[in-house]
Amino acid sequence: MTVARRYSGYRSYDYLEEGTDYRSFHLAADRDRVPGHELGLSDAQRQRVQRILDEEIVISLHDHPHIYPDDMSELIPYVKTGRTRTGYRGLSESGMTAVFDNLMDGYGCVTSSAGWKWDDLMVDLGLRLCDFAKQDYVRVAYSVDDITEAHREGQLAMVLSLEAATAIENEVDRIDMLYGFGIRQMGVVYSESNNLGSGLKEPGDGGLTTFGRRAIERMNKLGMAIDVSHSSDQTCLDVIEASTAPVLITHAGARGVWPSRRMKPDDVLLACARSGGVLGIEAAPHTTISPGHRAHSLESVMDHFVYCVDLMGIEHVGFGPDTLYGDHVGLHSAFDLGIRQDMVNWPEFTEVPYVSGLENPTENFFNIVGWLVQHDYSDDEIRAVIGGNVLRVLNQIW
Repeated sequence: MTVARRYSGYRSYDYLEEGTDYRSFHLAADRDRVPGHELGLSDAQRQRVQRILDEEIVISLHDHPHIYPDDMSELIPYVKTGRTRTGYRGLSESGMTAVFDNLMDGYGCVTSSAGWKWDDLMVDLGLRLCDFAKQDYVRVAYSVDDITEAHREGQLAMVLSLEAATAIENEVDRIDMLYGFGIRQMGVVYSESNNLGSGLKEPGDGGLTTFGRRAIERMNKLGMAIDVSHSSDQTCLDVIEASTAPVLITHAGARGVWPSRRMKPDDVLLACARSGGVLGIEAAPHTTISPGHRAHSLESVMDHFVYCVDLMGIEHVGFGPDTLYGDHVGLHSAFDLGIRQDMVNWPEFTEVPYVSGLENPTENFFNIVGWLVQHDYSDDEIRAVIGGNVLRVLNQIW
């Protein structure tokens, strides 16, 4: 793994005394939590992978670069503190230049039974920004220049993002506030419908609401990237039609490969490409499965990559692995996200404890680039899908 030269060993909230100033938890290992994925690269291939990671701008369109408790029964108390630890050490070994750091939408610090509240979001955002301010490896990215400068300086650019706009409730000016606080990408819906539109879990599909159209217009005026990963099919199409800027699908795959609601149908993928947008290929457990690789792994994820490149064009595909440090399968169960329940409806579903090859943010891009090298993609093609396509779109949106 490549090591960023600016990282000096800082751990989240080192400026405070753990156990005195904030509650202590036993956290999952941020390296070697599970066995590594063996690609079988030759020495020459491994050297090429390392050169690409060292030289190119590498961007994850969607990740949760946080460390979670080793014991997932402590997950809810942990996130309620608002001090979800950033995995600085692991990130410094990842080869990434920038990561879209998804704060969910206030779910990280649920202080009320309803969750998804504006006040919860402000706690999450404020504590994360304070932690970032106490170190010099991660820099918050407000523009494309911040990403390119982070690459030059050996830093990691953190793009503050939200999985959904639920916390703005019915107040469009809150989008301006979020932009002022540094949010540069926001999803429309997180699976269950909100004031903007329908989510992919709903039995009916009402599409984008009138308020949702106002929100899209405001995001366009601000230059905030729009994501439809968890939106219903009609909401995706409505957002793409309403937006004057390219629309992102930061973390999903192709329903043409695996027939889950969590994947996007061809018409949505093609509409995204026509808008000038980019799809980030997803790798959260039990999502981007394929008929040829039903036990979720790097190989099944890359089956979605190949399908989407053929359908959309390579210039519209990137990666949004949606990974974290800890037991991701256990997190899905603790939050009852319903991903596994959706997948077991399909024949020969194989449950896995983790996604081999894409288990955490540290290993993702070494293995992705390794797979691309093994399959004879050119340097130009690899450069495009690991960061170049995203940079092009961000230059248009931001």
